[in-house]
Amino acid sequence: MADPDSLVIFRRALSADRRRGLEAFAIRLKREVTGGRRFLCLITGDRELRRLNRRFLGKDYPTDVLSFPAPKGPAPANRRECSLGEVAISAERAARQARRFGHRTDEEICVLMLHGLLHLLGMDHVEDGGRMARAEARWRKKLGLPMALTERVRV
Repeated sequence: MADPDSLVIFRRALSADRRRGLEAFAIRLKREVTGGRRFLCLITGDRELRRLNRRFLGKDYPTDVLSFPAPKGPAPANRRECSLGEVAISAERAARQARRFGHRTDEEICVLMLHGLLHLLGMDHVEDGGRMARAEARWRKKLGLPMALTERVRV
């Protein structure tokens, strides 16, 4: 059974070391990027990302990362108890992208987790005039990650 305090759920086989590394990265994101607010990250495959994309966005294809912000409602007394929402990542797509960009799969999953989390924080690279791209580049450098998704669009 999964740890109820865990920030990452794995539905794809990854080594214990990779799992620990991704869980530690999620904890770091919670501490440094979200100011202590919780989120949940699902690591799964193309089939599930396609199903989620079709069900919630009406797009019948797999993608690398999807973000699902928590519904708006009364805020808890303690802001840190508030969940920002959920991020779903395709480990299969992350592996392909990692090969394409010359880094490890777990690094790509971290890039995708950061990208999805910024969406949960209300950023939208399509409509924000570059605000998300700047934030993503800043966090990527601070966290020691390879080129961010929004930076790749310009390459």
